[in-house]
Amino acid sequence: MSSAKVRLYVDHPLGAGQSVPLDRGQANYLFAVMRLEAGDRVRLFNGRDGEFLAEVAVANKKNGVLRCLEQLRGVQMPPDLWLLFAPIKKARTDFIVEKATELGAARIMPVQTDYTNADRIRQDRLQAHAVEAAEQCGGTFVPPVDPLQRLDRMLADWPAERRLMFCDETLAGRSGALDPAMRGPWAVLIGPEGGFSPDERRALRDLPFAVPVALGPRILRADTAAVAALTLWQATLGDWRDGAGEAGDG
Repeated sequence: MSSAKVRLYVDHPLGAGQSVPLDRGQANYLFAVMRLEAGDRVRLFNGRDGEFLAEVAVANKKNGVLRCLEQLRGVQMPPDLWLLFAPIKKARTDFIVEKATELGAARIMPVQTDYTNADRIRQDRLQAHAVEAAEQCGGTFVPPVDPLQRLDRMLADWPAERRLMFCDETLAGRSGALDPAMRGPWAVLIGPEGGFSPDERRALRDLPFAVPVALGPRILRADTAAVAALTLWQATLGDWRDGAGEAGDG
């Protein structure tokens, strides 16, 4: 069993005996912040090859090299679940991306709605938050964070076989639940702080693949709603269920 306490995401092939070069930021983190030295152990993952135990071969605060020793476990793919959400304040958008990664979203898709306050995002920063969340939670997969898109344009090209869990705040305190028998690819849609516009709500309810769902008796903040919705889906249809098959089996 590995005694390595540091997990690091690398965009490099992993395999027994494989050398992995570090960029300046990674080297600074390992050797200046974490104080690792040659011979110390690190756990590596790249989202494709699983998790590997690696050894520090060259320690330099400006660069460095790790050498893979053995595979600790294979890659664990999440369920086929996308998260669509309207960006909100910076720190709370970061929170949504982090928690979506921890909760097993396979793809994170920021959308611009009628009441969305933000008209742009820092995609690279949000992707970095997804990487950090995967490093911290023990995941071996990092969900991609898409560029910001208009919700109406995205839905115009929506794959018909993918159901959309539409979290409708007007259903608070009323019926609207997931059916455990509705297997297959899904997406969760969370609206902005001001909710969906009347036109958007009507359009969503007319979509044959949309499933309106209530998130309890109270109206939740957007970041809270994202966590609640992903938890509800995972417990009902995802890889949290007792006896569930391999993650990502759809």
